[in-house]
Amino acid sequence: MGGALVHSIAPRVPDVEICLRRGCDLHKYRSVILGCGPRGVDHVRAYDLIERGELVAACDKDQARLDGFCSEFGVAGYTDLKKMIRQERPDLIHLVVPPSQRYELMEIVSECSVPACLVEKPIACGVVDLQKLRVLERQSRTKFATNHQVRFQRNLRACRDALASGRLGEVTFLDFSAGMNISGQGTHILDWAMFFNHESPIIRVYGTASDMKLDDVQHPAPDTTLAQVTFLNGVQGMWNNGYTARRLSAASEVWKHLRIAGYAEQGRVLFEEFGQWEIVSFQGSEQPQRGHVDSETWQVLNDEAQARLVGSVYDWLEDDSQVAETHLARSLHQWEVVLALYASTLWRKPVDLPFDPPEDLMQQLQAALTQDEA
Repeated sequence: MGGALVHSIAPRVPDVEICLRRGCDLHKYRSVILGCGPRGVDHVRAYDLIERGELVAACDKDQARLDGFCSEFGVAGYTDLKKMIRQERPDLIHLVVPPSQRYELMEIVSECSVPACLVEKPIACGVVDLQKLRVLERQSRTKFATNHQVRFQRNLRACRDALASGRLGEVTFLDFSAGMNISGQGTHILDWAMFFNHESPIIRVYGTASDMKLDDVQHPAPDTTLAQVTFLNGVQGMWNNGYTARRLSAASEVWKHLRIAGYAEQGRVLFEEFGQWEIVSFQGSEQPQRGHVDSETWQVLNDEAQARLVGSVYDWLEDDSQVAETHLARSLHQWEVVLALYASTLWRKPVDLPFDPPEDLMQQLQAALTQDEA
């Protein structure tokens, strides 16, 4: 494995240039952030690349963390979400809090009539919040999108575009895996799989899991999950999360093991977020980039992707027909797929979607996996 990758891409078109081409004015959208931890910083970094919007305020209950964040980024600070919304009147809220807090805060955002909200993934952590979010999605006028920013990363998008072009033939199989548990990164790579497969929904899951600990307040989930998934268009996939997932040799941190391979009739594509990517046809390898992505290169790629995702939400605000790719309904389907895997583990049979999971599904799963360990 080599050092940093060298990437070739056409120069980025500034948002302001896009705006001028569309004939719109140069109004800047007002953005605020709820949650001033490390992930919140990643959201803020993207605003160095965003010209249609600006970050004007931040909110966090931890006063010391809030003060440090606001001092670093030069924005107003609040410890009360409703007060921030009243005074700042944001167009977009970045909601960067743990999964267990998301529904309650999304409901406040909706009640306060905020035009758009970008929510960290996963969108839910269990069954009850999924049920509530389904109702919110149907009733709210707020445009909710999930922060699956990597689908906007240039190299992953190049792989998707190769599949979407048809020059590799029809997609036949997807292999996607991540080193963290299914709640930590599983919906991330599931989103990649749907992206690679024309956004086709999943209609069947046959899976298994091991080692359940619900006291993980950040991402409650089994330590490992493995599932065969069937998409509506007939494509099959293998979805692996946790310590059984394939490890990338150049990466030591567990969160750096994310990959997807898409196989088509006349070629294949491979993308590793912290490693190599390539497009292969019967004529040979196209655009191969091999080696380990160093931290600086990854940060550049991630900031660009985050900026493009924010731009897609702005597009949605400007035109209702330009629905953001990571809209809430799609993310709720992806979480339903997670719960279907849990149900398949319990029931020892494939689960067809859509389905209505029992409210105590997570507790049933924990009890079953704990019993298996004994």
